[in-house]
Amino acid sequence: MLPRDRLAAAAGGTPLLRGRLGLETARIPHADRHGLLWLSRGALTVRDGTLRFERQAAPDRDSALDHGEYGIPFQSLSMILLGPGSTVSHDALRLLARHGTALVAVGTDGVRCYTAPPLLPDTSEIARRQMWAWGDPQGSRITIARKMYAMRLGELLPHQSLDVLRGMEGARMRRTYKNLAQRYGITWRGRRYDRANPLAADLPNQAINHASVAVTSAAVIAVTAVGAIPQLGFIHEHSGDAFALDIADLFRDTILLPAAFTAAREVTANSKLDIERHTRRTTGRLLRTEAVIPKMIDRIKMLFEDVPPPEQRQQRQPAPVSEVQHDRRRHD
Repeated sequence: MLPRDRLAAAAGGTPLLRGRLGLETARIPHADRHGLLWLSRGALTVRDGTLRFERQAAPDRDSALDHGEYGIPFQSLSMILLGPGSTVSHDALRLLARHGTALVAVGTDGVRCYTAPPLLPDTSEIARRQMWAWGDPQGSRITIARKMYAMRLGELLPHQSLDVLRGMEGARMRRTYKNLAQRYGITWRGRRYDRANPLAADLPNQAINHASVAVTSAAVIAVTAVGAIPQLGFIHEHSGDAFALDIADLFRDTILLPAAFTAAREVTANSKLDIERHTRRTTGRLLRTEAVIPKMIDRIKMLFEDVPPPEQRQQRQPAPVSEVQHDRRRHD
């Protein structure tokens, strides 16, 4: 059986394909595929050459699928997100690898990214554009950083110094913390985070830490989906997920902080709630309802849409050293 309406809804409206998909040899180009399919609490296997998912639970907050067996149109999907309570067979991994469909093990609502086998897009265009912009001596790196700040601040700042941009963003975030805390009825004493003892922070700061992990995990999924290079960040630098941290920050004001302050307020009112678990679930709910991961994918593509592909580049003169020097500190 293949319930088209429910599985199509889970795939973000992706039309389903019937038949022995695993036996087809033609591959749909990755760029022409639809988005992500979330699966949880079941077994991903291959039967008669077709990828199937046997859902072993009734519909719940994690999935609208009822128990039963579903054919998966994997060739038209860019990525399958396999949630808690699921297993995957060797044949399924082999089939996905053969047809270039990515499989990522994630937490509920994408608030954790545990592993992503190297099944990436069949084109390196975004990675090459990212790499060229990151290392361009003419200053494309600061251009990308300015675009990121423009996405957050609503205006393109004229400054060419990453230090100045970071300072402006830091001052704005201090006001944002204060304003949002007041809106959500939270007592705010400033952003404080001791990496050696994170539990020493007050509830709002703990909630921000937990929400940050969840949103960053969603960004890792988005970066993996488009085949970008996670280590090459334009604002963050030293982390292995520097670019994912850049993308997560684009949603700090609209997703991360509202989720954190909502959770902190509710935990303050009900001491039986666990701050980490409740923040994770609150953030995950927003990630789902606001379709954050697809939006992250779109924004990654927007960042590099004006970067010329390698075959169209011309020789350019090096920019003055002062324009391409960057602070090596990580920006949190």
